[in-house]
Amino acid sequence: MRPIFLIGYMGCGKSTLGRNVSALTGIPFIDLDNYIETRFHTSVKDIFRDKGEGGFREIERRMLHEVGEFQDVIIACGGGTPCFFDNMDFMNQAGTTVFLDTSLSKLHTRLLRGRHKRPLIADKNETELMEFIVDALEKRRPFYSKAKINFKGDQLENESEISVTAKDFIRAMGMNLKSESQ
Repeated sequence: MRPIFLIGYMGCGKSTLGRNVSALTGIPFIDLDNYIETRFHTSVKDIFRDKGEGGFREIERRMLHEVGEFQDVIIACGGGTPCFFDNMDFMNQAGTTVFLDTSLSKLHTRLLRGRHKRPLIADKNETELMEFIVDALEKRRPFYSKAKINFKGDQLENESEISVTAKDFIRAMGMNLKSESQ
């Protein structure tokens, strides 16, 4: 199987869905940011600080091309990954791109709850965060819209929803559960 690239805005549930689909299918999951951190022995935050966004985006592009060569893998990309260089075209050629389309209200709720873990939004109040998300989505939607598949990401709030959504994703992608493939 060619790689499946999960794309979408931060907080849309790419890692949550990817990890759970991996657990149910046995297909390896890669979070691109974690992959970069492991390869470079430092955090994405520190790469941004030391090399700037341009330096980070170059590294991200190289690592995307590296993991894009893997077979039988689900890759959660950073929210900005599709928006730089030829990344979206590369992903569409290398595998299947899935835009995890999540409502503005769900993104806002999730990011408000977890903003302390995300340096870009850590200091924003509720109103500022909503404005930030709306502005960013407006800029990124043209890239996200190039995905081959749109999949709803709103139902990833608890174990039950995550399980149902992961199974729906598996069916939609024509994949097999671990027990079905053995």
